[in-house]
Amino acid sequence: MQIATFKDMYIAELQELRSLEAQLADALLRQAEMASHPSLKKLLADHRQKALLKQERLASILFRHKVKTREHTDQAMQALIAETEKMQTIVKPPHLRDAALIASALKIAHYTIAAYGTAAALAGQLYLRDDQNLLRESLDEEKKTDFMLSRLAKSEVNQNALAA
Repeated sequence: MQIATFKDMYIAELQELRSLEAQLADALLRQAEMASHPSLKKLLADHRQKALLKQERLASILFRHKVKTREHTDQAMQALIAETEKMQTIVKPPHLRDAALIASALKIAHYTIAAYGTAAALAGQLYLRDDQNLLRESLDEEKKTDFMLSRLAKSEVNQNALAA
């Protein structure tokens, strides 16, 4: 896709987000299986369901703009997921692996927050208020997940890793 206009740039951001969410949904399934802490397993499984919902939101926005979904891979998300999976193979104790999993999930959440914030800002500049509202809804969900991961790490998982 050639980017020649501000709207083209916005559409490219939406396609990046769609790829990001597709990759994330697949990765969260694997991460939930790797987690040993029950609350972490549930949080990751719930986040996967939200990722699938956000994919649908993005598809509806792209459809509204008459943009065909194209095969595209968000390389930053791909690298973050690869790093998470590498970390899971080298961290052996389950409690420590859970702490590493949360640390990696927080990196991914921060990237996703930045991506949704950027897309929502672009939508605002284009006066696409419906799009902007949907993107902000996804942004708020990502911020909530970030908060919940941080709280779980501080209150339980990191304490378990330290004690082990």
